[in-house]
Amino acid sequence: MDKCRLKKDDKVKVITGKDKGKIGKVLRVNKDKKRVLVENINLLKHHVKPSAQNRQGGIIEKEAPIQLSNVMLMCNKCIKPSRIKIKTLEDGKKVRACGKCGEIIDA
Repeated sequence: MDKCRLKKDDKVKVITGKDKGKIGKVLRVNKDKKRVLVENINLLKHHVKPSAQNRQGGIIEKEAPIQLSNVMLMCNKCIKPSRIKIKTLEDGKKVRACGKCGEIIDA
């Protein structure tokens, strides 16, 4: 299993595929399947029948997971997608940092 350096609520940019260039927030990360669910990215149309439990039928759009390698983390300081480096602080704590500017991502 490879290292997954993305976490929930991270801001990511899609770098390839039909939604290339779009920016969204990570809703869920599946480390086993190497997939990530991003808000308003990779929307699929799902046809739903009306049911007795107070639900209307019709076409619902919902997000589908995309490959982890197709997104990059956005840096808040340099406002660009970048790779993630792991830095060790003086107290021994490991934090994520921007690969371009070195800004610490974890608060």
